[in-house]
Formats: sequence, C-alpha cells, structure tokens
Amino acid sequence: MTLSPPPLFPPPLSSSSGVRLRLSAQPAQGHMPRRIDGVWWPRSTDLTSELPWLLSGLPPACGPVSSVLVDEAVWAPFPGRLLVADQVVRLRRTTSRHAPSTVCLLAPGRGRWDLLVVPPAATEAEARSLMDSVDTAAKDSLGSGTAAR
Repeated sequence: MTLSPPPLFPPPLSSSSGVRLRLSAQPAQGHMPRRIDGVWWPRSTDLTSELPWLLSGLPPACGPVSSVLVDEAVWAPFPGRLLVADQVVRLRRTTSRHAPSTVCLLAPGRGRWDLLVVPPAATEAEARSLMDSVDTAAKDSLGSGTAAR
C-alpha cells in the first residue's frame, strides 16, 4: 500500500534558507506504475549535508524516514548510515542510471515517496520548469488538478 504525502506549499525557490522541495498530493497507487511524489532541488551533491535539510522539510504526517535510496553516480561519496535529528537513516545505493535522477524515501508504516532530483547546478528557471512539469503530470493523472503549489 502506498500512502500519499499531504500537500506542501514550498518556500520560494530562490529562498536562501530552508529546503527547496515541492510535494504533490496524489491518490494511492494500487497497481498503477509509481508516480513522482514531488521534486527536490538540493544545493550541492553532498548527500550528507543535503539530506538533513530534505528530511526536516517534510510534513510531520510523513513520519520518520528510516531509509533513503539514491543513485550513487549523482552524489559525492557518502556513508551507509547518517544520523539525522537523533535518528539513524540508512542510505542505500543504486547503480542503475535513472533518467531523470530520483531519491526514494521510506518511512515504515507511513509509506514511500519518490522525488525527482533537480541537479544542484540547475538555474531557477530550469528548476521551476521541472517542478511545474511534475505538477502538470499530477494534474493530468488526477483530472481535477489537486497538485500542491
């Protein structure tokens, strides 16, 4: 069973503080292919410094994330575990190239969230375009357009 994250109204993309994240409200998947649940724009390829920002920016309803799966080719070398807000988060690697890059967040008993990763070097216009494309895809699949902005 896949749970959907609650809507989140993100800070402006140019914000110098806080996480650059946009989540979309989506229904449970059932037997449908996985959808992208949101978009994350990290400031660097240093996962150990970026992940705490991402996890702190998630709505409380997402619960504690215990495991994160990332494409190791996208990130600087990182350990197998990371202490975030007094909780150990297991960092798992995949070597298969995803096009585009994603990060998968797992919270036991709460669900799974797949986020599109905007390259850190992207311009604000490029990041906004990717975020808008995910919103548009969510609106098209839901019909009524309930994606959060």
